[in-house]
Formats: sequence, structure tokens, C-alpha cells
Amino acid sequence: MINPPPTPAGVPALAARSLPAAVWRAVRSGWWTSVCALLIVVIVLLAAGAGLFVLLEGQSLAPDITTLGPTGLPAGSLGGVSGAHWFGVEPLTGVDLFALVVHGARTSLLVGLGATVLGTALGVVIGVSAGYLGGWWDRLVIWTADVILGFPYLIFMIALGAVLPVDFPRQVTLIVVLGLFGWPRVARIVRAQTLTLSQRDFVAAAKVVGGGPWHVFTKELLPNLWAPIIVVASLAIPSMIGSEAALSFLGVGVLPPTPSWGRTISTAIDFFETDPMYLVFPGLLLFLITLAFNVVGDAIRDMLDPRSGGAA
Repeated sequence: MINPPPTPAGVPALAARSLPAAVWRAVRSGWWTSVCALLIVVIVLLAAGAGLFVLLEGQSLAPDITTLGPTGLPAGSLGGVSGAHWFGVEPLTGVDLFALVVHGARTSLLVGLGATVLGTALGVVIGVSAGYLGGWWDRLVIWTADVILGFPYLIFMIALGAVLPVDFPRQVTLIVVLGLFGWPRVARIVRAQTLTLSQRDFVAAAKVVGGGPWHVFTKELLPNLWAPIIVVASLAIPSMIGSEAALSFLGVGVLPPTPSWGRTISTAIDFFETDPMYLVFPGLLLFLITLAFNVVGDAIRDMLDPRSGGAA
């Protein structure tokens, strides 16, 4: 009888063979985790169908000064919240705030998920190659990762935003820059797991029978690395979303007229004393999506970590 190849240290064999089932068990591990997972689904659906939901509300992103009072603030109470404007309206322009928030969710999630995918892909390739090949390449990767982790990327983005043309696609820029600054954390974790796996018998056997580096990576290493990759990616998503919001808040992220949670929050700060509801809805959704991804990510990590008792 041939025994299956062992899984990395800290990852149970069942979880490595059936990651979707492990993720599903993590989501159902507690009522709070289930609520957060449902919240992620709801916000993602809002972002994906932003145009449809705004159409159902009967509004758009077009300015409408008829919803404003004589001072330029929303007419009515609670920032103009009504049956026609579910979240109220934006001061001075009268733009429907629900339309701004759901379209801003699309921008923030697109940047956050895109940057996470790019950073994770780079981190996996670089981390596996460093751990498997070793030598000067491993030392170069570690040195480069240390430099990038200590580099103030906010200052870099502010400087980059000052020199980029106004019509340059800022969402693509944010995805690329955040992804390039996000790979070192993934690479460190993957490299450590690869160093452990490289000493296992099934990797040595693959080399003996003539398996090249690409075969070892795709057939022997990668299947046993999915668990830590999923964990680190799930925890990186809220960080990327928060980074996009912070950069847009500082004015170097997404530029008008593209909606963004960070830019909406930045504008709402000026009206907080006179119209606090303008800040509540985009700030609340940013807080909820960040909280939800962190809770679900922690649950997945606990489920795949036998030391926590979650994988029992």
C-alpha cells in the first residue's frame, strides 16, 4: 500500500486534500463567522450589481440640487434619508448616497481583490522558488522582501500620484502598486513551508524519477501549499481594501468622478458637524467588510491549524 504524500507542518491532511470542505466548515464554525460570511456575500452582490440596485432605487449618480436645502445641505432629516434616497444625498451636489456607496464598493473590492490576487501570485512564485532553489536567489529574495516591508509605500504612492497624468487609470495603478508591495508577506510564509516540504521523501522521489522544477512545483509542492496560501490571502484582502480607502482618502487613489469609499469618507469629513449621516454609511460599510473578512480569515486559519483544535 502506497501512503499519500505528507502535508506541510501545521496543515492537517484532510484539510489539504479538501480545502473547499475545510473553508465551508470554517464558515459554519460559529454564528458570528456565518453572519460575517453572509455579510461578505451581500456586499459583494451589492458591488457586482450596483447599477441594478441603484436602478431599483430609482436614482443614479447624476447631481440633483432639488434634494438640497437653501444652505446646500440635504433637505429633510438624517441627511435626506427617505424612500427615494435610502442613504440620503451628498451635500452640495445632491447625488444619491446609496448610488455612491454601492458603486464605491465595486471600486474598493475590485482594487482589494485584484491587488490580493497579484500579490499572492507573485508571493507564491517567488517564495516557492526561493525555498526550493536556495542559494543566492534565496538570499536575494529575503533581502528584497525586507527592503519592501520597510519601505513607506504611502509616500511612494503620493509621489507617484503627483507625476501620473490625470487620465491614467488609477485603479490599475493601485492594483499593481499594492500587489507589488504585498508579495513579501506571502513569499515569507510560502518559502518557510517550501523549505519544510523540500526535505520530504515524496519531493526527493519526484526528483529521482526525473521530475524537473516545474513538475515538482505544480505536482508536489503547490497541492500542499494551498492551505497556507488561502489563509494568507483571506487575511490580506481587508488590508488591501483599507489601503485603497486610505490612499483615496489622501487624494492619491481613485480620482473623481469614479466613486470610492475612501474618497467619499474624505469629502464627508468636511460636513461631519452639519451632516454626520454623510460619513456614517460609507464608513460603516468599510468597517463591516474589513471586519467580516478578518473574522472569516481567522476562522479559516483556525480550521486549518491543528494547534488551535479547529481541525479536529
